[in-house]
Amino acid sequence: MTRIRFISNDDSVMEVQGAPGDRLLDLAQAYGQPLEGTCEGQMACSTCHVIVAPEDFARLPKASEDEEDMLDLAAGATRTSRLACQIWLDTAIDVLTVRIPGEARNMQGR
Repeated sequence: MTRIRFISNDDSVMEVQGAPGDRLLDLAQAYGQPLEGTCEGQMACSTCHVIVAPEDFARLPKASEDEEDMLDLAAGATRTSRLACQIWLDTAIDVLTVRIPGEARNMQGR
């Protein structure tokens, strides 16, 4: 199991558990986190943008070029930003801390 810490934009923390094979976006939505995921995980928006804690970022698989392109459109993106729809838990990740940005841009809604 992976312990996931969601940090909201008001600095409140929610800890949940995830199993190998779980997708971070699905867990976030199941626990009421404000990640829209407008494109339902198809990497066509950036509404599931999260900022991964630097100490956890290096343990995740590298983002694809398509994900990097979507992150270029994300509001408030940082060097440790990822799309929650592209983070799948595995046994190598025991703890994962992510911050939910205070704003999002829905690039589909143009």
